[in-house]
Amino acid sequence: MKIHQFAAGAAFAGAAALALAACTPEEGSLASAVESAASSDDAGLTIAAAFYPLEYVANAVAGDAAAVVGLTQPGVEPHDAELSPAAVRELGSADLVLYLSEFSAAIDDAIVTTGAPSLDVADVVALHPYGHDHGDEEDHADEDHADEDAHDEDAHDDHDHGDTDPHFWLDPDLFAEYAHAVAEQLGELDPDNAAAYETNAQAFEAQLTALDEEYATGLAQCERDTIVVAHEAFGYLTERYGLQQEGFAGVSPDQEPSPARLLQIKEIITETGATVIFTEDKVSSRVAEAIAEDVGVETRVLNPAETVTDGEDYASVMATNLAELRIALGCA
Repeated sequence: MKIHQFAAGAAFAGAAALALAACTPEEGSLASAVESAASSDDAGLTIAAAFYPLEYVANAVAGDAAAVVGLTQPGVEPHDAELSPAAVRELGSADLVLYLSEFSAAIDDAIVTTGAPSLDVADVVALHPYGHDHGDEEDHADEDHADEDAHDEDAHDDHDHGDTDPHFWLDPDLFAEYAHAVAEQLGELDPDNAAAYETNAQAFEAQLTALDEEYATGLAQCERDTIVVAHEAFGYLTERYGLQQEGFAGVSPDQEPSPARLLQIKEIITETGATVIFTEDKVSSRVAEAIAEDVGVETRVLNPAETVTDGEDYASVMATNLAELRIALGCA
């Protein structure tokens, strides 16, 4: 298991950028939370989680044996997360930072700046190459491949994830694998509670296995197998359950689609008989709504579970997503 320990003197440019970030009340409370957790005699380890799915796992695996602090505020896109200088300083007090490299630039920079011990998802989960599940090459072989190449290239222009799709938590099996990796790492840092961490990871895996079975059953008999999405965040989910995703743009939630790609989407809707274009509640749906009106389909929300709002958690979001998928795909 790899724990990264970075030199605190590296990446001066990143530190300067963080120092210029505005300190909102939420960010100030984050710094206080990290400091409080680190100074508590009862908390044991202090775990900082870069964004919601990692925070969800950390809480499930750590239980009462560690304090977990989320670095991305609820409702904030993790790509756009910012940390105040105070929060960056306090991050150095964490025993472990859970993060995914190239997913949130501010958090990547903060880890380098503070030298905080960290566990990168990419070191313990085999992330899938971006675009591995598209399937358009065979279905649309007569289309202009230059347009397709432009679509793929544009997908990486803004929030660059490298060559991989970061949304591994939408595959319950991979999410469970990650939970065991976190349990192993916490056990190495806190041997007295190692057995408890692994027991918690096993319980978490059991919940995810049940979720996986619900999805497999719920999506077993459907009229269609293609979902049209504004943000191609659902590759892990569609691959696991034998579906296809066709997106306006790539894994970046704020990437503007090209006119050529929008024409392709219209053709795909006609060819597949799709009745829904999926949008997200944290991403502008303007383009999707215009296309939906033009081709006579509706828009509905599919949540990539990168962040949640009050009253939601990963389990409830995934349950809602399954219900939405069944509607869109005409499942029995």
